[in-house]
Formats: sequence, structure tokens, C-alpha cells
Amino acid sequence: MGGLSIWHILVVAVLVVLLFGRGKISELMGDVAKGIKSFRKGLSEDDAPAKPKPIADGTAEPAPQKTGEQQHS
Repeated sequence: MGGLSIWHILVVAVLVVLLFGRGKISELMGDVAKGIKSFRKGLSEDDAPAKPKPIADGTAEPAPQKTGEQQHS
């Protein structure tokens, strides 16, 4: 009585397709995929080294070096 059979799952799947349509479901899955790609890109950008900041005279300041030791000011 408490278990789901394959027939229950099929009926729910058919109702979802009828309510939302196949096009809407594929759009939603495409949006989910874009979100995942954006999230991964954001994570990989955090790991990228920092770019040097430009100074007023046109030269660039060197990027801070990451070391295992913490420097206290």
C-alpha cells in the first residue's frame, strides 16, 4: 500500500508531460544545464591567479603571490 509501483511513476510522468508539455520540460532542463555551467565557470574563476592592477603611470603592479604562510600587518 505504501510503495510506488512502475504504474504510479508512469501515470505521474504522463500527467507532467500533459501539464507542462515536452517543449517546456526541455527548456527547463536547458536552463538547469546553463546554471550548472555558470556555477562551474564561477568556481574555476576563483582558482585563477589574480590579474595585476594598472597604476596611473601605465605600468602594472605585480600580482600578490600566494604562499602557504599568512602575513600579518
